[in-house]
Amino acid sequence: MTTTERIVFDAAAAEDILRRACALADVDPDGIEMLRFGDHAVFRIDSGRIVSRVGRSADRLPSVRREVAVAMWLAAGKYPAARLVTEAEQPVVIDGHPVTFWEGLADGDTYASTREMGELLRQLHELEPPPFSLPPLHPFDKVEQRLELAVIPSGTREYLATLAEELAAEYDRLRFVLPAGPLHGDFNIGNVLRDAAGHPKVIDLDGFVTGPREWDLMQTAMYYDSFGWHTKAEYVDFADGYGFDVREWSGYEVLRSVRELLMVTWLSQNAGTNSRAADEVEKRVDTLRSGGSRRDWAPF
Repeated sequence: MTTTERIVFDAAAAEDILRRACALADVDPDGIEMLRFGDHAVFRIDSGRIVSRVGRSADRLPSVRREVAVAMWLAAGKYPAARLVTEAEQPVVIDGHPVTFWEGLADGDTYASTREMGELLRQLHELEPPPFSLPPLHPFDKVEQRLELAVIPSGTREYLATLAEELAAEYDRLRFVLPAGPLHGDFNIGNVLRDAAGHPKVIDLDGFVTGPREWDLMQTAMYYDSFGWHTKAEYVDFADGYGFDVREWSGYEVLRSVRELLMVTWLSQNAGTNSRAADEVEKRVDTLRSGGSRRDWAPF
């Protein structure tokens, strides 16, 4: 797939791919509604009973195949995570784009408590490793590709590329205190939803890797102290539920900076097709340059 074809992957293209995948998987494409757009376009189908994820490009296929394997592993161990649906073999691949179909969880907007999040993450980290290999965590792997494809000013691109090099060197010097093992990779409040019975379940399983457990603790900590998206009480509940406060670890500030960089480069993928995303990227970069408060970063 060419660079040009990747850039024009937008909401309309993703919905067209989804409809074609539905036909192959014998899924009724009734009431398609987009939920979010990032590395995957995520849609609700059939009044929310099914959620589908459409990969941005063919290079997502290995991670989606791993996601399917992870989902089967977690289901076999009865861990509370999203379950695959349909009898069709998954992923369904349309023009190189991997498409998966998942059970819908309640209305898709009802989140677990932060204490439940901490407890679920601890349980996840205590599981025996899966019967297949997970790749090691390489935080900067996607940065170069995202910046290459992003429709952003050249000065912004150069600044972010330089920052990535500096942070990669600092990351390599970190000394982690928690044992390494399987990670969710993107553990945050948006990825722990309640099902129809009110039970919390973990979603977005395509980022599973092996690495330092501190990585999975970072987003909830940042959402509290950097962005103010969690209250102090909510964060204390999360740390108590897990049994460790990552903010007390000496490498926290470095890993927080790495996560912030990834948040910006992730959003930069949508700058060419979404003016709000483009403005938000520039706002975030301004605060990275100045060292200013992140409290006005808008959630995406």
